[in-house]
Amino acid sequence: MRTNKPDHYTALGVFRDASQEEIKRAYFDAAQRLHPDKNVAAGETELFLEVQQAYEVLSNPKRRNLYDATLPPEIESNSFVKHAIYFSRPNLVKLKEQQLVYVLLEINPREEKESLPTPPLNICLVLDRSTSMQGDKMDMVKATAIQLLRNLRPSDVLSVVTFSDNAEVVIPASLNMDNKRQDGRIQMIQTSGATEIFNGLQAGMREIRRTLDPSRVNHIILLTDGQTYGDEQECLRLAEEAAAQNIGITGMGIGSDWNDIFLDALASKTGGSSAYISKPKDIQRLLIDKFNALISTYADEVLLEFKEKEGVKINYAFRLQPEGGPIQVETSMRLGPILRDTPLHVLLEIVVGPAALDAGVVTLLNGSLKTSITAHPIPVPPIRLHLDREVRENPSPEPPPARILSALSRLTLYRMQERARAAADQGQYNVAARHLQNLATHLLSQGEHSLAKTALFEADNLERMHAWSTSGNKEIKYNTRALLLSGIKEKAK
Repeated sequence: MRTNKPDHYTALGVFRDASQEEIKRAYFDAAQRLHPDKNVAAGETELFLEVQQAYEVLSNPKRRNLYDATLPPEIESNSFVKHAIYFSRPNLVKLKEQQLVYVLLEINPREEKESLPTPPLNICLVLDRSTSMQGDKMDMVKATAIQLLRNLRPSDVLSVVTFSDNAEVVIPASLNMDNKRQDGRIQMIQTSGATEIFNGLQAGMREIRRTLDPSRVNHIILLTDGQTYGDEQECLRLAEEAAAQNIGITGMGIGSDWNDIFLDALASKTGGSSAYISKPKDIQRLLIDKFNALISTYADEVLLEFKEKEGVKINYAFRLQPEGGPIQVETSMRLGPILRDTPLHVLLEIVVGPAALDAGVVTLLNGSLKTSITAHPIPVPPIRLHLDREVRENPSPEPPPARILSALSRLTLYRMQERARAAADQGQYNVAARHLQNLATHLLSQGEHSLAKTALFEADNLERMHAWSTSGNKEIKYNTRALLLSGIKEKAK
């Protein structure tokens, strides 16, 4: 029998066994999203009052106990997202050595996704205008920025910031812009000076915050062709602030002189990723693709929270799609977005030590998935995630699922280039060359002849010159990353 009695736990988006700290944090997040001072949409004031009432009850231990006594048995469900889990092995073996388990998480929108409106955008383009951007690069950047401006929907906000030694707001964040006037401002951008990313990122954050709204997709797209020096830690601190406010960051590097390690770290702090633009003519395609992805956002963030367990460690995490990229391994991991037509796929590499094998079952991970859906004002109920494997005397003959084998096959290619890069960084050039030669062999077996040729060329460079070519390491890194996504798309057909 159904009841109209409000579910305070659902209103706050927490489990029934949530701690007081979790309840307080959930209330703060929901109140920010729904406060009448920020939201005037029909019905959202009533939702805000529901959240307030839920917090008043659940934050008081006595009132919470009385309320809990009236609740029916808990049935965990989530009407917005569904998930599937695939393991690389059905069981662990009782051995006195470490064992690896790979876990593939697939998180999809449920079928009711069409009932949710497409969220409006709050985007800031942070564009490098240093001297090295002159010519075709800047011409293409300006033409694409104008095209994006003209394609905005009435509810979208676009701001444009340029930077070199200092930053300038070319187009402030606002609605209902005069497009002709803004076109002229973009056309007036001139190149000069050096690359100082912090200046641009800081100005971009200010513009995003001017129209920051939890009902929008709030995102910074940073585009540069050079390296920043001395302000990297300040940039990473800003990225942490952005993540706390649910502002995403995408880094795009043009050519070969930018620092991909830094841009990866910067973007991954917000659940974003970096992209490689090898030629100026590709700027337009990649920027437009990114805008289209932001427009099709279903959930702008999925957070994996867990407690570390002795003898078990997440050694590596990689997002296979919608945008391939490494994920920082922390007890609160930002996995990235879910798009309406592209689910989120994440591969975890888990190391299990011998001490954890004493029991009959090993808990690999005990935590929750928390989803932030921009078009849905109230919190989405979290999903419990409890991953375990039996411990047996002998390995099971059962093969891994085909989809995880496919993901592992392509991730192996990416990991090979990572090992080559790490060896080269340590001065082990012959070791790095061997990794690249092995990579080339695997690429040839999969029909990737052009990329295999690049890998062999770089192996020869490392052996003879003890250095990569100007673009070789980025070509290999981002193209092996792209193979991860293409493999999953093929599997889905």
